[in-house]
Amino acid sequence: MINDFLKEINVAVTISDKDGNVVYQNDSSCAVNGDVRGKNMMGCHNERSQQIIRHLLNDAATNVYTISKKGKKKLIYQTPWYENGEVCGLVELSIIIPEEMPHYDRG
Repeated sequence: MINDFLKEINVAVTISDKDGNVVYQNDSSCAVNGDVRGKNMMGCHNERSQQIIRHLLNDAATNVYTISKKGKKKLIYQTPWYENGEVCGLVELSIIIPEEMPHYDRG
C-alpha cells in the first residue's frame, strides 16, 4: 500500500483534500509540523499563503520554492492530486537539500 511506502521516508509528505483538510501525513511531516491530520491547513497559514493554496486548488497549479528552517535548506513542492481528472486536494513534499549536492546535465 502506498501509505506504508511513504510512512518512513526521509521526505515530509502532507496531503490535503480540496477543502484544505489534512488527510495524510507521514512520520517526517508529523515530526516537523505536529500531527495535524483531520485539521484544516488554512489555520496554519497566513493570508498570503492561503491565497496561494486557493490558487493551486482552483487553477490546478504547482508551487515550488526553497526555504531555510532550523539551519536546513529545503525544497518545498506543492502540487494538486487528482481522481478521475478532477483536483481533489494538494500534495506537499518537503525535501532537505544537502549543503553539497552534485548536479548533472542529462540533455
